[in-house]
Parts: sequence; C-alpha cells; structure tokens
Amino acid sequence: MAWRICALVVVLVGALVATVSGTVEANGASALRLQGSIEPLRSHPVVVPRLAGSGTGTLVIVRLVKPGTRVTRGDLLIEFDRQAQIKNAHDRQAEYRDFVEQINRKRGEQITASAHGEAELEMAKNAVRSAELEVAKNDISPPITAEQNRLSLDEARARLEQLRRTFELRRKADTADVRGLEIQRDRAMNAWKHAESNAAKMRVVSPIDGMVVLKSTWKNGTMGEVQEGEEVRSGLGIMDVIDSSAMRVRVRVNQADVSGLRVGQSARITLDSYPTRTFTGRLEQLSQIGAISTMSNRVRTFLAVFSIDGSDPHLMPDLAAAIDVLEDRR
Repeated sequence: MAWRICALVVVLVGALVATVSGTVEANGASALRLQGSIEPLRSHPVVVPRLAGSGTGTLVIVRLVKPGTRVTRGDLLIEFDRQAQIKNAHDRQAEYRDFVEQINRKRGEQITASAHGEAELEMAKNAVRSAELEVAKNDISPPITAEQNRLSLDEARARLEQLRRTFELRRKADTADVRGLEIQRDRAMNAWKHAESNAAKMRVVSPIDGMVVLKSTWKNGTMGEVQEGEEVRSGLGIMDVIDSSAMRVRVRVNQADVSGLRVGQSARITLDSYPTRTFTGRLEQLSQIGAISTMSNRVRTFLAVFSIDGSDPHLMPDLAAAIDVLEDRR
C-alpha cells in the first residue's frame, strides 16, 4: 500500500509541474505556450493639431473617416471646423496691409518734411555766406555798420546751427516712428501666417498607405471613440494609420521561461478570436533586462517580439494571440 501512495504522489507532482510550466514534451522537444497581442510593425499616430499662438484650446470635428477604412497617402482622415481660423487669417492680413499703408504714408510725409528742411538749411547757409561777405567790408565801413555786420553773422551762424540740430533730431524721430510701424507690421504678418498655418492644419491627411484604427479616449466619464460634431482638445491622440501588411506579436515572458528562448526560433501563432487561423513566425527580439512585476518585486518579465509571416485581413491591432514556441532541450 505504501508504494502505491508514493507512486500516486509522484504522478500528481509531475502533472502539477507540467501545468505550471505550460509545456508539452514531444520527441525530445517541448512547445512553450505564450500569450501576447497583435500590433503593427509600422504605424503613424494622428493627434489633434496644436495651433500656433492659440494655446491648447479645443476643436470641433466636422468630418471623420470611418474606422477600418483603407486609405492611401494624401487621403483625408479628419477635418476640423476652421471658420474661426480663416476669419482670423483675413483679419490679420487686413491689419498687415494697414500697417504697410501707414509706413508708406509716413515715409512720404518724411520725404516732404526732409525736402522742406533741406531748403531751410540751404537758406540759412546762404544767409551765413552773405553775412560773411558784409563782415569782409568792415575795414571800409563805419564802426556802427561793422558792429551790425558782426552781429548779423553771429545770428546767421546760430540760426544755421539750430536748424542743423533740429533737422537731425527730426530725422531720428522719423526713423523711430517708421521702425515702430515696421515692428507692428512684422507682428501682424507673423500672426497672419500663423492663422493661415492653423487653417491648413484643420485638414489632416494620411501620411502613409494603410488602415484607420480609432483610439478610445476618455469622454463624459467613459472610454469611447471620437465622433463627428464632438469637441476635442489639442494634442489628443484620436487614431492610428497602420500598415497591416506587416504585423507582429508583443509578449511578456516570465523569468522561468525566458531561458528556453533565443532569437530566430520559429513559432506558431493562433488568434484567440479566430482559433482556426494559424500563422508562422519567428522570435525577432528578446530583451536582456527584465521588468519587475506589479505583483512582486521578485518576479521579472521579459519583452519578446515575434514576427508574423505574410499578411491577413484578420490580423488586427490589439487582438489576443497565442504563440507556441518549439524549444529544443536536447
């Protein structure tokens, strides 16, 4: 009786070990069963555009491509209401043109004033030359006349110097006035270009050929996909355009099983949603450093990535998949 009890215990222990490891021995090789999820090898995220000079803000969706749609590069994915941006661009354009007109008018006024100032300076110079000629006659002029000539020369020179200073100050003031208008003109141009750029961002097109996959976002207390007519905030990721011709499987491997894996191993992949469809693949990547488990800091998991041979319309992102890896333990 004792030997029967011992044999039963050995059988139960062997069965328990086989269940925990998830392997099946066959002809010197064992198949390791792993669980992962399908993901595209190449994808492009689409986010709500950030508008220049407008902070974060929100945008209203007016057109949205349906999930699962096949698109080519340049096809429209999503369009936002851009009436406000178009109006802002027109307003900034009108403001820019107004500053250009003010600058032209100011420069015209300055040219006229400069010509008038040059004429005054020339008259003052002529007055100085005339006074100098009169002073040159002082040797043959009466003393009173000679004194009057000297006073007239001093006044003419003082008048000329005053006009020169006034003309220089006026020139500097005119330059400052034009420069101030030019700064405002440049700011208006930047605002105009930003508004035009924002209006162009309201239409988002596909950068690659692929399939549209909408993301679930948090709205009104639940998770759901965005729809036409909804307001979305800038920077929010709303969809991915995936290249479904190349898919792969991402897996978290327990530290107890990672020793039986090596890059290049072949694998058989089965979709949980379509158990009758199987695919072949191989282990492409295996991380060398494990991540600590959320349940215990003593348990680590390693990241493994398996490629999938060929393409199939049933291979969709985030689908659960089972991977059977043949381990050669001989």
